[in-house]
Amino acid sequence: MITRTLTAATLLAFASAFPGASAGQPPLALTASPSHLTLVGSSSATIRIVNQGASPLVVEAAPAGFTLDLRGRPRIQLVGSTARRADSWLGLRPRLLVLAPGGGAELALVASPRHGAAPGDYPVVVLITARAARSDDVSVRMRIGITVVVRVSGRTRHRLVVQSVRLRRVGDRCVVTIDVRNGGNVVERLRRGAVSASLAARGHVLAVLDSQPRELLPHTRAVVELPYRRRCTGRVAAVVTVFASRRRTFHLRL
Repeated sequence: MITRTLTAATLLAFASAFPGASAGQPPLALTASPSHLTLVGSSSATIRIVNQGASPLVVEAAPAGFTLDLRGRPRIQLVGSTARRADSWLGLRPRLLVLAPGGGAELALVASPRHGAAPGDYPVVVLITARAARSDDVSVRMRIGITVVVRVSGRTRHRLVVQSVRLRRVGDRCVVTIDVRNGGNVVERLRRGAVSASLAARGHVLAVLDSQPRELLPHTRAVVELPYRRRCTGRVAAVVTVFASRRRTFHLRL
């Protein structure tokens, strides 16, 4: 048997391989809502799971640790000491479901933070994996990740620090690369333009560059890249602003 993990778009191409699949209806089409949850202290919530595909599905749910890499892409943490990760604080019930086409069910989540845990946000992901209930030569699987923040009550700290700024050439253009650290204990949700850089040379403003929306988990670093669409050579002064209040000036050369 060959097992594949595929996106929903790829699954459309496999619809004809499953008996009973109608044109335009994929064999695996699973939805889960909400896509993000915050649980404060010892609390509970539910996730609604619906099979919108053409085949009966076997659905498994499991918590896991996760982080974001320097560019904001999620990375699942399946190894290491669960005693140090918040996924060991999260209970799920049931862990296994069988859903008929069009059927739905609720998954119960219960957060029980470790006694004495420091205040702040602890990220977890609930992995929901679905596969067709019937056996075929090709077993197609689909996985959805629901992000959960377990928040331990207490004093919160917001501390975003710009550690370094540099110019990097890409072809005949350049990119302003900003290294930011979240030294606080809560998830920082950066709106569009929360990090910006004003570039100036010889007293003239060349451009004001704004960041895209993203998140920074507590005690992690991030690389914010701001493309500059023109040529840049020589000395450039970059005034970097975080949340429209904290400003630092960096003198760069390319």
